[in-house]
Amino acid sequence: PCKLEEGSKARAAYSSELVYERHRHRYEFSNEYREQFEANGMIFSGTSPDGRLVEIIEIPEHKWFVACQFHPELISRPERPQALFHDFIQASLGE
Repeated sequence: PCKLEEGSKARAAYSSELVYERHRHRYEFSNEYREQFEANGMIFSGTSPDGRLVEIIEIPEHKWFVACQFHPELISRPERPQALFHDFIQASLGE
């Protein structure tokens, strides 16, 4: 599972504290750089429940800068877009 930070764009998109998504990779964010990224305004809005594995990052000051390690496109459908895609489109439209 992925635990979402309260007040984050990801949490608002999903309307949930925990989400389950599909992964098809072997990449990880290096926690060696975590403090440096946080000091420069990036937040780690989705992590494994123990907080060690980064799943989602955001830049709060940006209208929509949300990046994820998983593949939301695998569950998105034209009539039922995945939550992050839905909110990205809404932000793009200025809604």
